[in-house]
Formats: sequence, structure tokens, C-alpha cells
Amino acid sequence: MLSKEEVAAILSASPNLKHRTMLSLIYACGLRRSELLALTPSSIDSKRHMLVILYAKGKKDRMVPISDKVIGMLREYYKAYRPKVWLFEGQEPGEPYSETSLQKVLKFSLNLANVNKPATLHWLRHSYATHLLESGTDLRYIQELLGHKSSRTTGAINHCRIEPNGMMCTLNAATIHSAYR
Repeated sequence: MLSKEEVAAILSASPNLKHRTMLSLIYACGLRRSELLALTPSSIDSKRHMLVILYAKGKKDRMVPISDKVIGMLREYYKAYRPKVWLFEGQEPGEPYSETSLQKVLKFSLNLANVNKPATLHWLRHSYATHLLESGTDLRYIQELLGHKSSRTTGAINHCRIEPNGMMCTLNAATIHSAYR
């Protein structure tokens, strides 16, 4: 799991606006890699502050809230890149960004941020859920945001204990990864 400070360092590390925006959206909305790459410009409903995710895992559509800060970042990104089909396009206009390239973006940002953990894109999603839980968000609401069918999947992040200085998660990375498969 990544701390809030580590996430902030990772998200701000890359000098590339597209890379920062992709990683920020994964964390800020708890997206799966495939969900991010399937977004189109019309997926953003800035008036309602919502991101529409169509055909997510399990062929379920869902909506997740997006903040003013994320909307501002998306507007800046859109003005700079003018995507045609996909919100995040690859080298060729109209072609989606590749999953492999996205993972490389994270690895590059981890290095720039001096975060020495074997983090994956899914760690950003898990960190989002854990940070929501730590701040007191109801587990059922987190389940809805993540698009989980089973509360058992979301409940994996609930294996935390209260310590005098805050919450401590007792799961290790292997347990977390297997819980999200």
C-alpha cells in the first residue's frame, strides 16, 4: 500500500501532463487500468462532477465523483492534447494508450518520486480505497465506487486495526493483490 505522501509524490513526479493526468485519474477515481484506457472525452460529465465508466469489469457501468481539481487537470490535458476517440490516446491519433506504456509511466514516476516499492497501477486503486476507509468513508460506499460485486472483495481493505496514532492496515501486498483478482 502507498501512503498519501507517496501517492502525492508519484502523481506530481512526472513532467509529462498526460502521464500525471492518467495516474491522477486512476488514484482519484479508483479506476482499473482497463477502465482508464477505455475512457472517451464524453466520459467526463464536468457539470455533474461525475466520471462515467462504461462496460467496466463484469460488464457493469458505474459513475464516480470527480473533484474540481481533477476536472481542472482534465481540462488542461484536453486543451493540450485534443484527444479524438479515446481520452488517453497512444502515439497515433485515434489509437488507445497501451497498458504496457501506462505501467511504464508508473515505474518512471516511482523512480522520479524516490518511492522504492514494487507498486503497480492496481496499488493506486487499492491506496484510494484504503485512504477513503481511513478517513471514515463507509465500506459499502467504497464498494460501490470501486464497482465490486461482492462486499468480500472490498472487505479485504477492512482488515485494519485502530492504533493510538491512527489506522494500521495488517494486510501485506500479496494479500491485497490476491483479494482484488
